[in-house]
Amino acid sequence: MDWGTELWDQYDIIEKHTQSGLELVEKYVKFAKERTEIEQNYAKQLRNLSKKYNQKRSSKDEPECRLSSYQAFLDILTEMNDYAGQRELIAENLMMNICIDLTKYLQDFKQERKTYLMDAKKAQQSLESTYKQLDSSKKRFEREWREAERAAQYAEKTDQDINATKADVEKAKQQAHMRAHVADECKNDYAAQLQKYNKEQNQFYFSDMPLIFNKLQDLDERRIQKLAQGYVLFSDTEKHVMPIIGKCLEGITKAGTNVNEKNDSMIVIEQNKSGFERPGDLEFEDYSQGINRASSDSSLGTPKVSVDPWKKKTNNFWLFSKRSKLSSPVLAPFSTPPAPSPNGPPSPKFGRDPLSYCLKEINKTVKPRISSFRTLRRSKFTPERIMPTVTEDFAHLPPEQRRKRLQQKLDEICKELQKEVDQSEALGKMKDVYEKNPQMGDPASLASQINQTSQNIERLRGEQSKYETWLAEAGGRGDTLRYKAHSFNNNGANDVHSPDGAYSDESTPDPSQAIYAEFDDDFEDEDLAAPIGKCTAMYNFPGASEGTIAMQEGEVLAVVEEDKGDGWTRVRRNNGDEGYIPTSYVTITLNK
Repeated sequence: MDWGTELWDQYDIIEKHTQSGLELVEKYVKFAKERTEIEQNYAKQLRNLSKKYNQKRSSKDEPECRLSSYQAFLDILTEMNDYAGQRELIAENLMMNICIDLTKYLQDFKQERKTYLMDAKKAQQSLESTYKQLDSSKKRFEREWREAERAAQYAEKTDQDINATKADVEKAKQQAHMRAHVADECKNDYAAQLQKYNKEQNQFYFSDMPLIFNKLQDLDERRIQKLAQGYVLFSDTEKHVMPIIGKCLEGITKAGTNVNEKNDSMIVIEQNKSGFERPGDLEFEDYSQGINRASSDSSLGTPKVSVDPWKKKTNNFWLFSKRSKLSSPVLAPFSTPPAPSPNGPPSPKFGRDPLSYCLKEINKTVKPRISSFRTLRRSKFTPERIMPTVTEDFAHLPPEQRRKRLQQKLDEICKELQKEVDQSEALGKMKDVYEKNPQMGDPASLASQINQTSQNIERLRGEQSKYETWLAEAGGRGDTLRYKAHSFNNNGANDVHSPDGAYSDESTPDPSQAIYAEFDDDFEDEDLAAPIGKCTAMYNFPGASEGTIAMQEGEVLAVVEEDKGDGWTRVRRNNGDEGYIPTSYVTITLNK
């Protein structure tokens, strides 16, 4: 069934229907454009959102950068950015495959429809023109036939009139004959026009218009087919990117599953582990009783604790920034108190001035105080609640963190130094080429660059040597601290080589420093401490730094002292040699 056969008389309906179809295409193109704008805005907002929460850090050393939860969040932002890219791709494909393509076809459809309608109008005008000619010839034939009838009647009347002359009769007959001849010609012309009109009308209704209607039908069907393809593309455009979007969503899921809370906790420990020991118990300071420790070995009683309003204030060790409203005890100058004496608790005076008290007690008995000095050697000072001064050697950091930062800085310097050395070699080769082939360039033009590179190499080598020295000090500070003379100020806070690895140039020498050196021999003469376990070396260690001991892979050593958090373990050989080794170089088995 086609329009030419079934709708031969519905020209207006066909014209209206085809116009409505084209308007539907325009409406769908407008709809697709608005959808494209929505996708573009959505993608833009997603990108802005990802950019907002993925701002570049000023430093790559941010502590949270290594946390799996932080990395997972960065992965989510990356996947969201990729997801936004897919939304942009959807918008681009919608614009190219639907909006632009359908707009182009729409213009072609409009032009083709306009051509068909003009052909129909021409055929209609041609048929109307033929009909007008037919109507004109018909009216002329009617008029001439009536005139011929009147002329024939007049001739017959004249012929019967006895008063009419022969000439009048002859004239009337000739006039009637002429009119009859004209009427016959008009009749023949009318018949010819009628035949022509019927032929054209038959052509119009059975050939021309059905052909035009069929072409319009084909046009409308192609328009519908193209519109249907646009409908399908509307869905397929998004389906084509769904696998990639699915991968983005899978990446987000994977980022969530990759979060390892235990590993994050270990990273926090690794990044913030100071290596300090916990502060010990405070000494009881009894101001109500004057006890002479030399004359009495009995333990102290338990007097009532009273607050001395004239007591000198000392720095407190606060774990949190906000202090509790409850009064907290005042810490002693050392976070780790001296070991208790076999004769009872130490004198309260020791908590106020440990150095002077130790020097005074040395004259009475030395051996009972050796363990206290050993504890003193390992003691850590109570950090003050002020911001430390940032130094080039990272002395403001705890020992463990300082060693890591020094190693990181040394690696950066080595990379930069290697880069400068490579550049220097390249400039040297270029200079040789210029000297052998002067037409390629002037060797003198490279002098400034070579000089600058040499200066950079010397500067970097100096920095490398400096940081290597600092790193060696930080890595081998076990025995180094043992033989370093300490000087205490009134607050007991700073010494020549502080426990966190920082050197203090402002510390004032104390004449009593020599006494520490005198008792170093006593420390060496002590009975060797019993091993607490054994360890097996996994790698060779040269032991070049002071206080360290060399070991060979597979060698078994006795563990004398565990790792205190600074990455070093104290060991002993069978021949009595002691020293520190990296904890990560050995496998340790402690005695149960």
